[in-house]
Amino acid sequence: MSRLNTKPNMADADEFYARLMAAHDGLTKTQSDALNARLILILANHVGDAKVLNEALEAATNSARQQAGISGKEGRKP
Repeated sequence: MSRLNTKPNMADADEFYARLMAAHDGLTKTQSDALNARLILILANHVGDAKVLNEALEAATNSARQQAGISGKEGRKP
C-alpha cells in the first residue's frame, strides 16, 4: 500500500504553480473555488487510494487549522 509523499516530487513545480494561477484568471471567487474542487476530485480519482487520500486530507486540514490557530476539533461544523 502506498503512503502519502510529502517530499518535493515535481520536476517544475514553479511552472505548474504559474499554470494553476493562470487557470484562475478572470474567475469569480465562486468559480475559482469550483475549479479547485474539480481539480481535487480529478486528482483524487487519479490517486485512487483511499488511505493516501485520507492522509492528504488530514495533512491539509492540520496545516490549515495550524495556520488559523485552531487546534483539535474546534471550529468544525457538525
